[in-house]
Amino acid sequence: MARRTLSGAVALAAAALVMTPSTADASPPGAKDVTAVLFEWNFASVAKECTNTLGPAGYGYVQVSPPAEHIQGGQWWTSYQPVSYRIAGRLGDRTAFKNMVDTCHAAGVKVVADAVVNHMSAGSGTGTGGSSYTKYDYPGLYSSYDFDDCTAQIGNYQDRYNVQHCELVGLADLDTGEDYVRGKIAGYLNDLLSLGVDGFRIDAAKHIPAADLANIKSRLTNPSVYWKQEVIHGAGEAVQPTEYTGNGDVQEFRYAYDLKRVFNNENLAYLRNYGEGWGYMSSGVSGVFVDNHDTERNGSTLSYKDNANYTLANVFMLAWPYGAPDVNSGYEWSNADAGPPNGGAVNACWQDGWKCQHAWPEIRSMVAFRNAVRGQSVTNWWDNGGDAIAFGRGSKGFVAINHESGSLNRTYQTSLPAGAYCDVQGNRTVTVNSSGQFTASLGANTALALYAGKSSC
Repeated sequence: MARRTLSGAVALAAAALVMTPSTADASPPGAKDVTAVLFEWNFASVAKECTNTLGPAGYGYVQVSPPAEHIQGGQWWTSYQPVSYRIAGRLGDRTAFKNMVDTCHAAGVKVVADAVVNHMSAGSGTGTGGSSYTKYDYPGLYSSYDFDDCTAQIGNYQDRYNVQHCELVGLADLDTGEDYVRGKIAGYLNDLLSLGVDGFRIDAAKHIPAADLANIKSRLTNPSVYWKQEVIHGAGEAVQPTEYTGNGDVQEFRYAYDLKRVFNNENLAYLRNYGEGWGYMSSGVSGVFVDNHDTERNGSTLSYKDNANYTLANVFMLAWPYGAPDVNSGYEWSNADAGPPNGGAVNACWQDGWKCQHAWPEIRSMVAFRNAVRGQSVTNWWDNGGDAIAFGRGSKGFVAINHESGSLNRTYQTSLPAGAYCDVQGNRTVTVNSSGQFTASLGANTALALYAGKSSC
């Protein structure tokens, strides 16, 4: 969301909300449900990464940053202040976008576009594609009549009207109850669909009434398109994430908040019933993540700066059967406002500040694991009461995580068929005997992962 991390306006408190467990498969649809979120990568770089890494690793989706023309400036959040719906932003033009979509499809990777449709900009000037604008006037698109009457900043999350009709950090709030506005937003999304986009992340969905989004979605050329909504849970707030599940998936922020607390200060043993057992939304409607571009900057979740805690949290997320996981992949920062290195051009991973978390061996290897164990329930859970855990995924996979300060050597009981398996975390061969057991040693802050079909390293 645009500049949310700077405003402090959004309450990040989490509380248990008892939900009925669901047996629905996690979305997005298809056999591969992991999304690599290539934050602020330009479209040419995304295209190359689909071919070189995402497709071969088994990622089902790539999420790209907002493609619409936006305000000028070097900060990352300029991408979240659109001034027109032309594809003319920092990350590339219409031709580059179309080439990226086609290239990713050829690599077996579907494309999700981050869509900013709650608001426009906070000022006036000339956009990245040459369009002139003022805060409440975008020639040929919107005029002052198309914005909500409340021009004060949102300040009361206990008041629904305030949250959904006033201005998020001073950004001009579109009147999404208006037929004309709904048509224009649908037109933008339909244009992206015409270029081959497979789904949308709806930025700041919490600030748009769920019924307005439902109306907009009904106008799409593919009304059943994959739809992931940013709705941050806040205890006691007027607008709750569950209101939006009728439209599509909703991002479950509590999942990420609690992973930070568990990995930093509590015991991994507590994760035994992670998901609905913690009061989260049903698995089949939940988008999950260890961090995203906002939370890594505001400190509410883990981030790449947390080293092994962060890596192991991603390993757990990809191994655990709850929700549809996003792997955040951004760049190093010390200034939370700083935009992408090289204007979004990624010459190579792990250069120029690009972190490429999606390609870290420990994380990348778990994407194929997740694809291989899809639909299998948790079996053979073990923990030491502290920070060492292990669990199976039916007869298809087994994972162990040692978050203790010392090494761990033990024999594990699995439901795997006897045979040799590659531990994709340690790049070693592990033998499971006829009783489904194997013995292995794990160093401090390391993991082990075996899955059917991967017998050699």
